[in-house]
Amino acid sequence: MAFMKNYWIRRILSAFLVLLIILILNFVLFRMMPGDPVSSIIDPKFSPEAKAQLRKVYGLDLPLSGQFLVYARQMLTFNFGISFLTQRPVWEELSSRIPNTVVLLGSVLVLSSVIGTWLGIKAAVRRGTWVERFVLWGGAVSFSFPSFFVQLILLFFLAYLFPLFPLRGTVSIPPPSGGATALADYLWHMCLPVFSLVLLGFGGWALYVRNLMVKEMGEDHILLARAKGLPDRKIIWKHGFRTILPPIITIFLLALPGIVSGAVITETVFSLHGVGRFLLESVTGHDYPAASAAFFLLALLTILSNLLADLAYGLVDPRVRFEKRGRG
Repeated sequence: MAFMKNYWIRRILSAFLVLLIILILNFVLFRMMPGDPVSSIIDPKFSPEAKAQLRKVYGLDLPLSGQFLVYARQMLTFNFGISFLTQRPVWEELSSRIPNTVVLLGSVLVLSSVIGTWLGIKAAVRRGTWVERFVLWGGAVSFSFPSFFVQLILLFFLAYLFPLFPLRGTVSIPPPSGGATALADYLWHMCLPVFSLVLLGFGGWALYVRNLMVKEMGEDHILLARAKGLPDRKIIWKHGFRTILPPIITIFLLALPGIVSGAVITETVFSLHGVGRFLLESVTGHDYPAASAAFFLLALLTILSNLLADLAYGLVDPRVRFEKRGRG
């Protein structure tokens, strides 16, 4: 117990250290970008006094050390300041976009992992059949094309040539009235982006699970279960799948930051009102408060995902706890 307590203290302290390094790098990165951030929000006709006052409002008149302290305090208290481009609080901008990004990426992660895991297990237990060939080819093809290319093809055929889905946007303009109608319209707009990411993501999951399951099905405890005459379904799901569950859960949690960063491309291609598109617009528009906030939230999600992965691995696999206690 004492070892586990010390282990988690070290993990939490290391997480805080990583967060501090990210804050410093994030601060320095945006200060090294070319261009004057104030020039994107002021009129060239403004007087020098007005420009100086505007820099003072945003804290740009302080030395770098003072700017960093203001920046760190804002990030850690989630008071991200005012957006240069929209002149609205950054948190208001983010809070209006976060639900759309959560719906998009949450649906994609769940569907991709469930479909990929199911296909991977089927491919492992039916080696040499068309199921395994489909998984191997599907996984290879999904890695062969960039996401924006596939999404543009889907938009051309399923939204422009055959208008089965909306061409752009999160909701119709003007938005429909009524709760059920508005919900149906929202889901209709999200279908194609979700489908495109699931189409690109399920193959990787299937290949990963298939390889894990193939190795596991050759282990001694599986051979012993077969020798006892246990049903194949019980051997596959209660012995094989249960054993490979810890790495699957770990990869599931560690995939969260990756799909969030992937939202930049998807939300831009489909013109969705999400955090990813907001991040791209902030970077290209030199909107330092907004871009810093978006990057900080992504880094925070990455750190939390790593901590949750460690915790989940120990909960689903008692051998990890025993090994750590034994080494202590």
